[in-house]
Amino acid sequence: MITREAFPMLTATRREVLTGTAVVALAATLPLEVLAATASSNPTTPILEGSETMNSITTKDGTHIFYKDWGPKDAQPVVFHHGWPLSADDWDNQMLFFLGKGYRVIAHDRRGHGRSSQTSGGNDMDTYAADVAALAEALDLRDAIHIGHSTGGGEVTRYVARHGKGRVAKAVLISAIPPVMVKSGKNPGGLPIEVFDGYRAALAANRAQLYLDIASGPFYGFNRPGAAISEGTIRNWWRQGMMGGANAHYECIKVFSETDFTEDLQIIDVPVLVMHGSDDQVVPIADSAELSVKLLKDGKLKVYDGYPHGMFTTHADVINADLLAFIKA
Repeated sequence: MITREAFPMLTATRREVLTGTAVVALAATLPLEVLAATASSNPTTPILEGSETMNSITTKDGTHIFYKDWGPKDAQPVVFHHGWPLSADDWDNQMLFFLGKGYRVIAHDRRGHGRSSQTSGGNDMDTYAADVAALAEALDLRDAIHIGHSTGGGEVTRYVARHGKGRVAKAVLISAIPPVMVKSGKNPGGLPIEVFDGYRAALAANRAQLYLDIASGPFYGFNRPGAAISEGTIRNWWRQGMMGGANAHYECIKVFSETDFTEDLQIIDVPVLVMHGSDDQVVPIADSAELSVKLLKDGKLKVYDGYPHGMFTTHADVINADLLAFIKA
């Protein structure tokens, strides 16, 4: 277990500091019109963030979407979509695993999350899916496998249904939110709106505490008797959450709870693996995976007995092996 003692600070070399300072100084001297034109003319040019550069595309509304892209460019791409309120970092285990198997692995930070722009608008599932489409086009992704967890599973569902024709080979939904989470006349088994109102109130009151409570409790099943609690996993979840924008995270609660993916699931015509833990306390299986697989044309449900919502972290070895088997099948 990681101790609470502080780690020694890592210091940059004089050359690194001077180089970074020079880059920032140069950027500051350029007119805004020049910087904007440069970004718009090449949407995959790394953007400047402090003294570092990072991979990013710029969408039509000017939003920067951060992404990781590892592995051979001619290899089959495996694209990962993270859950709320996290980032591409949540997939590090899977990205390293599939990179080692020879795949090209890609993961992005959803707008308002992680290192992407903290947007004041566009925090809705249609825009999320359009952002993925822009990334897929910019990187020319074809024959891709799209894997989404929780809210990311909803993003995969809408992207594959509305934008993925001719670019997607297969899809995977892990602990995913479709068809729809909130309770209604059409969805009597859903969760009451008061549950999501509670998330909103807690986020507005003390977002940092809410994220600690979720990570140390139901997300990984750490609130269950005898659970093997990982301090590092809790801290990493909290770190990712606090990187994003409070406004985008607040608005995304409505997105993941009220978006209806019924028609999207019915449209998808590629093979889809639906993976869900029987002890998912965040997205209960009976009103999600068990309904989704019935709506898919070519869907297969795999249930993991006793696994929690964040099962691809707590049981990465099992999940990774099943993902690889599905992709190779």
